Amino acid sequence: MHVPDGFLDAPTSVATGVVAAAAVAVSLRGARRELDDRTAPMAGLVATFVFAAQMINFPVGAGTSGHLMGGALAAVLVGPWTAVLCLSVVLLVQGLLMADGGITALGTNITLIGIVTVVVGWGVFAALRALLPARLSVVAPAAAVGALVSVPVAALVFTGLFAIGGQAPVDLGAVATAMLGWHTVIGIGEAVVTGLVVGSVVRARPDLVHGARPLIAERVLETRKVDV
Repeated sequence: MHVPDGFLDAPTSVATGVVAAAAVAVSLRGARRELDDRTAPMAGLVATFVFAAQMINFPVGAGTSGHLMGGALAAVLVGPWTAVLCLSVVLLVQGLLMADGGITALGTNITLIGIVTVVVGWGVFAALRALLPARLSVVAPAAAVGALVSVPVAALVFTGLFAIGGQAPVDLGAVATAMLGWHTVIGIGEAVVTGLVVGSVVRARPDLVHGARPLIAERVLETRKVDV
């Protein structure tokens, strides 16, 4: 979903740039509560994995591309604030060094990939975690559903931005159909990848998974009550 330079008009690009800058500023403060000496290396690993996954691109149409996004995956593993920072760094490096996404569209790409997918993915995950039984086994499926929902929602937000400030001579209906159709398929693939990766980490080191911490704390509390 990397948006190129000139695809959206200047006011829309500036507006998304302001949103992205504000989100990064807030996330810098929020990440302090999510990271410690044990979990900080996980953020680097997550950013590297997302960078590699996003490099596999295929054309969707009208100058845009489709790929895995990693917002829900990053949010569950390292927390939503840190996830925004991880994806922002990935998108910045891709834009500056790989010509993947435009420099003037960096704010748009961070808003779509680094904010929308993280917020939606984490929101769905947190809601399912609260509704489902308090077991570590629910973390991976809940993360997968969060990933599944986050991708087409990001495509829908992009379609809205294109309706407001789109500069490409492409019919809005064609853009909406292509983006939502392709990104629903991408969402399914992202759900599978997210579920497998999160499930593997939860089985090996659940203490390093941000989304599993409340469940671990609750399990420890119940164990202590039984011992008493």
